[in-house]
Amino acid sequence: MILGLTIILILVLFLPFTVGIVEKNLEAFLFVMGILAAWTSHVLTGELFTKALVDPIHITLAVLIAGLLFKWFQTSIEKGILGMSRAIPSRLFIALVVIVLGLISSIITAIIAAIVLVVIVSVLRLERQASIRLVILACFSIGLGAALTPIGEPLATIAVSKLNADFFYLLRLIGPDVISAVILFGILAAFIVDPTRGGAGESSSLEAESYPEILIRAFKVYLFVMGLTLLGAGFEPFIEKYLLGLSPQILYWINMISAILDNATLAAAEISPQMSDPTLVSILLGLMISGGMLIPGNIPNIIAAGKLNITSREWARFGVPVGLIAMVVYFIVILIFYV
Repeated sequence: MILGLTIILILVLFLPFTVGIVEKNLEAFLFVMGILAAWTSHVLTGELFTKALVDPIHITLAVLIAGLLFKWFQTSIEKGILGMSRAIPSRLFIALVVIVLGLISSIITAIIAAIVLVVIVSVLRLERQASIRLVILACFSIGLGAALTPIGEPLATIAVSKLNADFFYLLRLIGPDVISAVILFGILAAFIVDPTRGGAGESSSLEAESYPEILIRAFKVYLFVMGLTLLGAGFEPFIEKYLLGLSPQILYWINMISAILDNATLAAAEISPQMSDPTLVSILLGLMISGGMLIPGNIPNIIAAGKLNITSREWARFGVPVGLIAMVVYFIVILIFYV
């Protein structure tokens, strides 16, 4: 059984990053891998399948409703953004973009927050280097803030499900650490993002999404979370054998691999109800912070980079140093407050 799970884990970790067709059909791939993992561990029961059908409902509805509202009010949102950017000092506005998107992403979902970010960057028309820095810092913030509720992003949905926790559990567990990080990223953006506008014209409008695109995205999120629920249940024997005995500090640095691998997938494989709060904090912070370092690490990164044509090299040049510094800072926090 352990051999089979090891093979599945290797496939899950590396195929999405190395095989184009898997990357483009990640949701279906993870669903199949989840079925295989649960079957290999002999936990593929009707009860588990029912749980996998129910768990994604909240985040899927949140993504669908937020997507529809954004489509209907996109023009008004763009005008509001342009008006606020003119009324508020530039550097303060940039800081508020990073902080507010990070904090509300747990309500409007990380996906919608990323789309709003793209609209803001399109409206502001900053110089390219400034735009890239703003996008990366905001994606760090969104990736952290969205994890405070189970409707914010798949990582939080999976964590709450696997721990059989209530809606506000993650807010209580990591809320102070996450909120302080979001504020720090906002302050950093105010200092290092040049607010000078570039290019011709006042603003640029993002093309509105179609209804089929919104529905397809919601279905993909549903299938994605369903697959992760099955994957997490299937990997419980693997976790009990190899991870439960590791120190939180080791797990924290191991999770830097989420810079190149989706952090929700790793959360599904690692988190167990048997883990202590300090261990869970180390796992979650390690996954969320390093998830912003490279484009494949988190959903907001993928959305923003794709819509704004940010290359992997451009992202890594700024995202990796910022992520490493943040990892060191929060490792010290863990040593002080959680050891």
